[in-house]
Amino acid sequence: MSTSLYGSRSHDGSTNVSNSDSEDEPKLPLNQFYPYIRCALCCGFLIDATTITECLHTFCKSCIVKHFFHSNRCPTCSIVVHQTQPLYNIRPDRQLQDIVYKMVPFLEELERVQMTTFYKDRGLEVPKAVGVSPQGPAVLRRQKKDLPQSVFTIPPELDVSLVLEFVGAEEGINNYKPLERRYVRVSGEATVRHVELFIRRKMELSPSCQVDMACGDHLLDHYQSLKDIQNSVGKEALQDGLLVLHFGLVLPSQ
Repeated sequence: MSTSLYGSRSHDGSTNVSNSDSEDEPKLPLNQFYPYIRCALCCGFLIDATTITECLHTFCKSCIVKHFFHSNRCPTCSIVVHQTQPLYNIRPDRQLQDIVYKMVPFLEELERVQMTTFYKDRGLEVPKAVGVSPQGPAVLRRQKKDLPQSVFTIPPELDVSLVLEFVGAEEGINNYKPLERRYVRVSGEATVRHVELFIRRKMELSPSCQVDMACGDHLLDHYQSLKDIQNSVGKEALQDGLLVLHFGLVLPSQ
């Protein structure tokens, strides 16, 4: 049982990820995906998934906002999000929220019902975006076969496409995973530090390993934003419209 801003939600770990009528499709228990789709604060499924830009940990929006009332650190890794205004460094994660809604049957519809009840009980006008569909779960289930496959839309704020080129590791650095996905789409406001944190997380790098990043012939600083890099380096930074960043793993200087 977990509590959101609009009420309580209970979750049954026996739910299957796949709701397809085909018996040939593999089905996995939903609880195998809990570490990726549940909020660490309320232990419920993510609602209004919101990611801390400094460490890329994600929580329900209402949960992380309430947490920042009494702390400026990430609840998972304890990194200082911002000295005075941690809310400046959180962003909505629409792709992850889409995934949660697609994996958990009728969660989105149930959340709409709770939100509508929340507004009506307080005599407030229900926002149009919250309006509950007149079709119940049974109708939605019958119509599922007729619906085309959903395609994730890319939010307009993700306006920079990156290519991350690994140039190698210094001798003595051996324990790291290969970066499986070189292509990333992010906000132009993201900094080199954010890209480094992404690389560290995906390659499982130790804290003693240093990540140096360059664009063309320019060695990059952590504070530089991707938009500034693209503007300053110009066409030399682009390859087929993609911003190319080279990175290598080195040992910290003594």
